Amino acid sequence: MTDTAIAWDTYSRQRPERRRRNARGEVTWFNWTQYADHGPGAELLEVGAGGRVLDLGCGKGGNAAHLAATGVRAVGIDVSPVQLRAARERWGQMRGLELRQVEAVAYLQEAGEEFDAVYSVYGAAWFTDPARLLPAVRERLRPGGRLVFSQRPPVEGCYGCQASYIPRGPEEDPLVVKRWDYEPGVWELLLVEYGFRDVRAVVLSAPPGPRSVGTLIVSARA
Repeated sequence: MTDTAIAWDTYSRQRPERRRRNARGEVTWFNWTQYADHGPGAELLEVGAGGRVLDLGCGKGGNAAHLAATGVRAVGIDVSPVQLRAARERWGQMRGLELRQVEAVAYLQEAGEEFDAVYSVYGAAWFTDPARLLPAVRERLRPGGRLVFSQRPPVEGCYGCQASYIPRGPEEDPLVVKRWDYEPGVWELLLVEYGFRDVRAVVLSAPPGPRSVGTLIVSARA
């Protein structure tokens, strides 16, 4: 498998920057889906001003920055220095936002702090073995704290650990990273197995348009 930092550095260079304002004219916003101006927002985390939240795989930092703008103390972690460089350039002066380059499970196991919510938007919760990640998240959540993550729903018949390909140049082989795909009911069973409660996994339909792939959103409470 490809070194994960190299893979996500490559991916970062292919992704457009987040718009300066969304459809409502806001300069920060929270988006769980792969579609602009679609789906729920930060209310899924159930965290108010003064709460502490961890973003697993924060990428270029837009969601974590939005939380910080609302008074939440947000920590965003990512393995990609390119992603984090872009996040710091745009959001680095925002009060209440911390950005760190570190692998998700390593941070969860080594950090001594607890969080009111942990979340991942097409991030580390999709690309980390749940047998490693879920117990580590459970240890870092305060009682009643929320875990929420989103990713693409699985392709029918392709479940468990899958290969995810990141394209490069026309004469280069794609980079390969692992991802974990499960049906909603399986995610619910896994989270209960690792000590979570109030578990809910749903697929949010795509907005009207040519694309039909929805977004899997999974939530649970410690």
